[in-house]
Amino acid sequence: MVDVESEVPPLPPRYRFRDLLLGDQGWQNDDRVQVEFYMNDNTFKERLKLFFIKNQRSSLRIRLFNFSLKLLSCFLYIVRVLLDDPSREHGCKELNRACSNQSYIPAAIDWRPIIWVNRSLPLWGLQVSVAVISLLETILLSYLSYKGNMWEQVLRIPFLLEIINAIPFIITIFWPSLRNLFIPVFLNCWLAKHALENMINDLHRAIQRTQSAMFNQVLILISTLLCLIFTCICGIQHLERAGNKLTLFDSLYFCIVTFSTVGFGDVTPKIWPSKLLVVIMICVALVVLPIQFEQLAYLWMERQKSGGNYSRHRAQTEKHVVLCVSSLKIDLLMDFLNEFYAHPRLQDYYVVILCPTEMDAQVRRVLQIPMWSQRVIYLQGSALKDQDLLRAKMDDAEACFILSSRCEVDRTAADHQTILRAWAVKDFAPNCPLYVQILKPENKFHIKFADHVVCEEEFKYAMLALNCICPATSTLITLLVHTSRGQEGQQSPEQWQKMYGRCSGNEVYHINLEESVFFAEYEGKSFTYASFHAHKKFGVCLIGVRREDNKNILLNPGPRYIMSPSDICFYINITKEENSAFKKQEQHRKNHSSRSFYHGPSRLPVHSIIASMGTVAIDLQDTGCRSGGANLTLPSEAGKEVRRPSIAPVLEVADSSAIHTCDLLSDQSEDETTPSDEEVSNGLEYLKGYPPYSPYIGSSPTFCHLLHEKVPFCCLRLDKGCQHNYYEDAKAYGFKNKIIIVAAETAGNGLYNFIVPLRAYYRPKRELNPIVLLLDNPPDMHFLDAICWFPMVYYMVGSIDNLDDLLRCGVTFAANVVVVDKESTMSAEEDYMADAKTIVNVQTLFRLFSSLSIITELTHPANMRFMQFRAKDCYSLALSKLEKKEREKGSNLAFMFRLPFAAGRVFSISMLDTLLYQSFVKDYMISIARLLLGLDTTPGSGFLCSMKITEDDLWIRTYARLYQKLCSSTGDVPIGIYRTESQKLTTSESQISISVEEWEDTKDNKDQFNYRSNHRNSTSSDQSDHPLLRRKSMQWARRLSRKVPKHSTKTAEKISQQRMNLYRRSERQELAELVKNRMKHLGLSTTGYDEMNDHQNTLSYILINPSPDTRLELNDVVYLIRPDPLSYVPNSASSRKNSFCNAIGQDTREETQL
Repeated sequence: MVDVESEVPPLPPRYRFRDLLLGDQGWQNDDRVQVEFYMNDNTFKERLKLFFIKNQRSSLRIRLFNFSLKLLSCFLYIVRVLLDDPSREHGCKELNRACSNQSYIPAAIDWRPIIWVNRSLPLWGLQVSVAVISLLETILLSYLSYKGNMWEQVLRIPFLLEIINAIPFIITIFWPSLRNLFIPVFLNCWLAKHALENMINDLHRAIQRTQSAMFNQVLILISTLLCLIFTCICGIQHLERAGNKLTLFDSLYFCIVTFSTVGFGDVTPKIWPSKLLVVIMICVALVVLPIQFEQLAYLWMERQKSGGNYSRHRAQTEKHVVLCVSSLKIDLLMDFLNEFYAHPRLQDYYVVILCPTEMDAQVRRVLQIPMWSQRVIYLQGSALKDQDLLRAKMDDAEACFILSSRCEVDRTAADHQTILRAWAVKDFAPNCPLYVQILKPENKFHIKFADHVVCEEEFKYAMLALNCICPATSTLITLLVHTSRGQEGQQSPEQWQKMYGRCSGNEVYHINLEESVFFAEYEGKSFTYASFHAHKKFGVCLIGVRREDNKNILLNPGPRYIMSPSDICFYINITKEENSAFKKQEQHRKNHSSRSFYHGPSRLPVHSIIASMGTVAIDLQDTGCRSGGANLTLPSEAGKEVRRPSIAPVLEVADSSAIHTCDLLSDQSEDETTPSDEEVSNGLEYLKGYPPYSPYIGSSPTFCHLLHEKVPFCCLRLDKGCQHNYYEDAKAYGFKNKIIIVAAETAGNGLYNFIVPLRAYYRPKRELNPIVLLLDNPPDMHFLDAICWFPMVYYMVGSIDNLDDLLRCGVTFAANVVVVDKESTMSAEEDYMADAKTIVNVQTLFRLFSSLSIITELTHPANMRFMQFRAKDCYSLALSKLEKKEREKGSNLAFMFRLPFAAGRVFSISMLDTLLYQSFVKDYMISIARLLLGLDTTPGSGFLCSMKITEDDLWIRTYARLYQKLCSSTGDVPIGIYRTESQKLTTSESQISISVEEWEDTKDNKDQFNYRSNHRNSTSSDQSDHPLLRRKSMQWARRLSRKVPKHSTKTAEKISQQRMNLYRRSERQELAELVKNRMKHLGLSTTGYDEMNDHQNTLSYILINPSPDTRLELNDVVYLIRPDPLSYVPNSASSRKNSFCNAIGQDTREETQL
């Protein structure tokens, strides 16, 4: 058997693999037959059809050859005309003799020049050859295209024209006397046009690209116009051989003048055949050209709707970004364009907008402005189609911005569309950087591959939460992420508007330390030392750093952080260092050289410096943990003398004795480590740790105050008692701190980010505010399971539309009421009406509870002018005019001077769209914003907090001294001031009551005394007071009406103002009575409801990174970036606390890896 197999010859190559699969059978015994399959019938006709018609490349060559033949025939006709002499007699002599024997009629036409032409023999031979080849090709193509109906092939216009132009030339071969017979060869231009159309179609098929209908239609129009003109030129020239004997140029001149409707009349046809031809050509032009123009106009309109294409050549030579949106609104477009082109290095970029909807009228008008029409290209298409992505040249784009449609009723569906767009772009152009905006946090993990992601609800709720503890945080972040030159409000007469507008130009920039003029000299020194001295010397605020080998940004890493030359420094300034000019001030240095020992670098012990100056450095109020370190106090024997307060210098290198170990893990403060008996009995002792349950994937773990055991779900309901407690309203709980009320439609996962910053571990326990969620719809169990571990968090089903719900949840003693924009009202038939319900509800709250701090979220920033609206407030009208002027100047923040925005009382999430746009130039902005808002926690990075300037702190005097005080004591870095000033109005409420008393007659003294005594001795107003007040008001008004003629104009205006204010006072009395009646009906105590406390006469604003010589004022709130307290915990400690920290760190790493 082995010998037999060894004798088998090797298999041929074409069978070896087959036999390997089928077995080792001999190929000699294989009786199978090889069969060849053809895509077409294997006949001669089919092979010819494949070559001439079906195959794209060969068919394209045939079309090109045919087009060249037709052009050659037209060229030969022009050559014949130029060589022809109409005065000579040509043609058949017999026919000429017959024509000459006819009687002469002066008006008759000499047909001989029309019938006969002069055609030389070589030219005749070329024309005959071209005609024969064209005729054979036409017959062959007609045969190959034959489908059973011969007349359909014969009666086609191209076939008839080919017969007319080719058959006479073939006849002249057999009848030589007819060689000079005129043949209308110029009609081949129409066959050339037909061949050109077919050739373009085959060209698009060969290169396998979708042909442009616009290109084809323009080509057809141009070729039709040229063919009409050429036919008319040749026809008029030939017919006028018997008339004016026009040349080709004269005929061309006549046709252009005639078709352009100018009609000079200097060249006209003489005989009736040429006149008839002109009439026919004009009629044909009037029929054919309008049809062509109509189709072209239709295609042009459709092209304008769809946007056409972004050329490949431009994409490879110019830089462009793509903006993908579901629907493009004018506000979103202008925010993007203004912020994107605010950066100088982006001026040469193109913006390609890819949107599935048709461009609306407002967007079209804006894009027609020359400033935008040259740089913005609108394409109607879908990001899910590769053809549309190819039109936008997505693979060559510098970046792709994918924005969600926040005005959709179903925000989850909007997120799903955004996710699909991101997937489609990543699949088509994997190297294109993605900047994605998502609405709900639970959908964020689907687009983790994107380079930059902004989750709207995460930022929104975290910002609203910080507004409750750090006032106007939303305004602070909004100003930081908007590009501005700080020129807003500089022409205003108001000093606060000038300061506020100038400081609003501060932004966050970055630079390498070794390349920086600001920070290079601080290499090897502590972070706080570099931050303080850079601010003192250059006015810049150093807020964070990033190591070269680490991607994490550290905000204020503290005095123990030593600056390295490779560090990336992040600072706040009006402009970046590269755009700054530096001027040396020698005289200024000489004047301050004597004080360099105090402000300059020093490595002496802190107590030696203080002792040498003979001063005492005291600590600030509310700056964190307080401990008697050597850098703050003198020895105990010097404590009896009253010394002038002073500030310790900031050390170059941190000293262990100079740092307050602000250990928040152990809570060493006396009021927290020793809980009261009431707290112990109520089980209010908290622990610090990571929340055991997160409502969505991707939330950053934050160290928080937590309960030892989770609260039963029944106890989370504020307005209903259960078996564990019997409280049914907020007052019954007896909270020590004021309540924070959040009015929302549903308890979404984003609301979790509102609770976490308010329960962060660095918030002192004694300052935790109870949180009440006022929800329109009951929360699901998933959300309750996430919040049941947090202390003092409750919910209540109700609405801000209902006064009873507000009173039950404790609005009368609430610190803040946060009104979240409802998803169901975000869309309206009229765009800006989406905020109507929210604005009216907040206005009602403002009128009922005038002293209440209300923080409102709106859909459209333009509607913030209606917040706390007063129709006859002159100051608000002046601010409205200022806003219009700033908008005319091109400001991106025209609404910044509105009092509710400046005070941080109103916020729109669309203001944060610029955060995503800025990240294209500043890729660190999203990380810094998340760190400031507490959405991310990086070990060693600080957090945003605030402190209030009291009377005991005014000795510091200036912002520079405060900067030094904070850096030298607690290591905090201030970044701005929130200032509240008295608004200068005409008449205050207290003046109204005084004016009333002055105008009262002596006969009403008794009633007035009774009113005063009742007002002083009662804590709440009684119904009997109002008739008295009304009677007194009417008497006062009658007396004023009698005395008006006796007073001057100025006094009359004052009286009118007082009368109006008195009317407002009575209206507030009625509202107060309404609220108190409802409280009594619900069984709630009316104590604490202050109907006269009004904050209408104050204005608040933010100063970001003010100048060092800015004076501090009473009640200023200073924004601080405080170092991470966990970074001060000694590594060598063996206490239980430290082991607990290590366990937490391990959990953090595990969760991060997960």
